[in-house]
Amino acid sequence: MKRKYWLIIAIVLVVFLFAKLQSKNILGLSQFISSKDFNLPEELLNEPISGRPQVQISTSKGDFVFELRPDLAPNTVAHFLGLFAQGKCNNLTFHRVEDWVVQGCDPKGDGTGGELSLPTETSAESFTVGSIGVARKTTPKNFSNNYQFFIVKTDSPFLDNEYTYFGKVVSGMDVVKRLIIGDKILSSDVLTK
Repeated sequence: MKRKYWLIIAIVLVVFLFAKLQSKNILGLSQFISSKDFNLPEELLNEPISGRPQVQISTSKGDFVFELRPDLAPNTVAHFLGLFAQGKCNNLTFHRVEDWVVQGCDPKGDGTGGELSLPTETSAESFTVGSIGVARKTTPKNFSNNYQFFIVKTDSPFLDNEYTYFGKVVSGMDVVKRLIIGDKILSSDVLTK
């Protein structure tokens, strides 16, 4: 009888610990998060994300289009599709522009906005010219910023397997290379889903 009692207690504890750890994504099961968790507009919730959706970003310097990779970073793509579809980056600036990178969509406009709440999804994809990633702090590495994205202007292999890669510029890289600090994101349009 005592053995059954301890077995039941052990099972209850294991279930409780599993639920607690997963609620903090310590177990790494974030791929089971649904796109509804990212407050996507109704038109994006009707069907699952398939293929490689494209987004057009209109800036004060012109337009560029990037293709997203839900096969490599499904939660990140779902999250940023929601931001872009809802215009959350509109009228925000590119606050960081260096010879190798541009970074924008920071609600505060100075690199301190957003929250480290998006699980980092690393992949084997290399950060080559035009690659799009998600900003994060040095620590913790397992969470990225829920607003700020960056585009590399030169091959940047030091980012590989460290940052979330979630897409690549397919047209308008010349526009990206002309951006300067303070240039605005005028609008973002989801072209394909």
